[in-house]
Amino acid sequence: MALRARDGGGRGMRASAARALPLGSVQLTGGEFDRRRAVNRDYLLSLTTANLLQNHDLEAGFWDRSWQLQPSSDDPATRGVGRHAGWEFPTGQLRGHFVGHWLSAAAREAAVTGDAVLSARVGEVLDGLERCQAANGGEWVFGIPPRYLDLLAAGREVWAPQYTMHKTFMGLVDVARDLGDPRAVRIAQRAAQWVARWSATFAPEQWDDILDVETGGMLEVWADLLDLTGDGMFADLLHRYDHRRLFDPLLAGEDVLTNRHANTTIPEVLGAARAYEVTGEERWAEIVRAYWRCAVTDRGTFCTGGQTSGEIWTPPHAFAARRGDKTQEHCTVYNMIRLADVLYRWDGDSAYLDYIERNLHNGILAQQHPGTGMVTYFLPLHPGARKAWGSPLEDFWCCHGTLVQAHTRHSALAFYAQDDALVLAQYLPARVEVPHAGGTLRVQLAGSETAARVGPDANGGDAGARHRPDSWGFSLTVESPPGAVATVRLRRPDWCDGDPVVVGEDGRDADVVTGPGGHLELTHRGGRAVYEITLPMRLHTLAIPDEPGTVAFARGPVVLAGLVDHDVRLHGDAQRPDTLLAADNERQWTQWLSGYRTVGQERSIRFLPLSEIVDQPYTVYFPLHPD
Repeated sequence: MALRARDGGGRGMRASAARALPLGSVQLTGGEFDRRRAVNRDYLLSLTTANLLQNHDLEAGFWDRSWQLQPSSDDPATRGVGRHAGWEFPTGQLRGHFVGHWLSAAAREAAVTGDAVLSARVGEVLDGLERCQAANGGEWVFGIPPRYLDLLAAGREVWAPQYTMHKTFMGLVDVARDLGDPRAVRIAQRAAQWVARWSATFAPEQWDDILDVETGGMLEVWADLLDLTGDGMFADLLHRYDHRRLFDPLLAGEDVLTNRHANTTIPEVLGAARAYEVTGEERWAEIVRAYWRCAVTDRGTFCTGGQTSGEIWTPPHAFAARRGDKTQEHCTVYNMIRLADVLYRWDGDSAYLDYIERNLHNGILAQQHPGTGMVTYFLPLHPGARKAWGSPLEDFWCCHGTLVQAHTRHSALAFYAQDDALVLAQYLPARVEVPHAGGTLRVQLAGSETAARVGPDANGGDAGARHRPDSWGFSLTVESPPGAVATVRLRRPDWCDGDPVVVGEDGRDADVVTGPGGHLELTHRGGRAVYEITLPMRLHTLAIPDEPGTVAFARGPVVLAGLVDHDVRLHGDAQRPDTLLAADNERQWTQWLSGYRTVGQERSIRFLPLSEIVDQPYTVYFPLHPD
């Protein structure tokens, strides 16, 4: 029997805080996000320990180790062999930043999946960093020289040395937190002693000038290390890195972001979030909420859920003139997802989960090459755009680093705990096991997050619907000890066209009401049951706020891109997108495909999800002329 969700209080019900689940308790079980994770894991392993440490070895004086490396090559047969180039080249001012990203990504992948090979590689890199730190006198452990900090203090041009240092700190913190390796904390503490002495030598005005130059997530590192060690040195550093020139006007309600470099400020606010979680000081939380209002609520986003053009925040709701070849920097997508995760855990409002979903599909997936696993630094949104892919060894942009981290964290976004309930936050094929009522609660979501399947074998059985369903369907298996009642909260997506439908097993009613934070609340009475979830969806348009006659098309959370290399005006009604686009090449074997084509236009244009575009020219926004 199909049971539509009953109103148990509505979206306006106050939600309680949510909690992240222990690493390893949630596993992806197939689907596109899991496939991209696996591609990313293979890339992490392809990079040799010697190459990762090349700049740290050079700085520590191990010339023979680093300069024996051969020049880098993108030949698949020698992938990972040879000196790293691009931003990691030994003359680059950000050299050494990537090893921190690698440590964070490898540690998380190993912690979630139990990957012993990656865990061992993390140990090798820690051995190398410890060796470099000892050779440098016992504190300095970075791939750049201390001289860069002197240049920074003198006001001379130097490319963000504290940003680079932060990446090494971040990698050490994540290894300590995710894998529990005590060496990582020791290395970080020794390195922090150098920073503590250096930073204490400046007068307040000069120190404020230094903080105005990109510090990365140094504030977050100090909060993390304070949490891990209780060392008062980190409390002092936390106070010292309070960037009041940014935070105070933000708290006063000023727009401090328009035309400001976005990914300079987001990590600082993530640092404020950790400072609140570690110290409980309310001001830090107020900074985080003020930033979200300024960056998202009062500013809006592109149709993708992302923001920025040329790495800077756009003016509020003014995007028409900001579409170009440098729209939506990947770093901002990744870090704003992290910020939304923080706020969901604090407030329990499912709107943050909707934000994460849109950015996962139209940012994290759309900006990773499905074959090579490489990143496109930007996601261009101008007519006739093309994605410019990075390479395994020749680039190592900042976005290259956030890419490898992003694809190790999907499972952490799939489920949360809230009160005594389990929250299904993202509709990704995954399973979770958590203690419950003297036993174990097991929940598994099956289906496809990109294209619906029919099965188990449509060649030999039921072929399913005649045409692609206007819905997203999943099977949810819930198992708890007999008689042990369990509550599972299901996110009701903001794109859902009508009430979600939950079908109980064997004709039994699914006990569902609308619960806190806009979630659907499913009560499971114990034992094992399978529930079928149907999320109705429709093709819809997303207009540019300051050019409402120009729209993008989306199906559910997925933005569609037209395969056309120039600006094209379509004729039709934005409120009736089903009269403009029709299903195209919709089915193969047991799988529904996701293409569309225009109808009633002078020229036919094919559309695909933006995440499926690889090398084709594409256009996302189309001006509409009413008929």
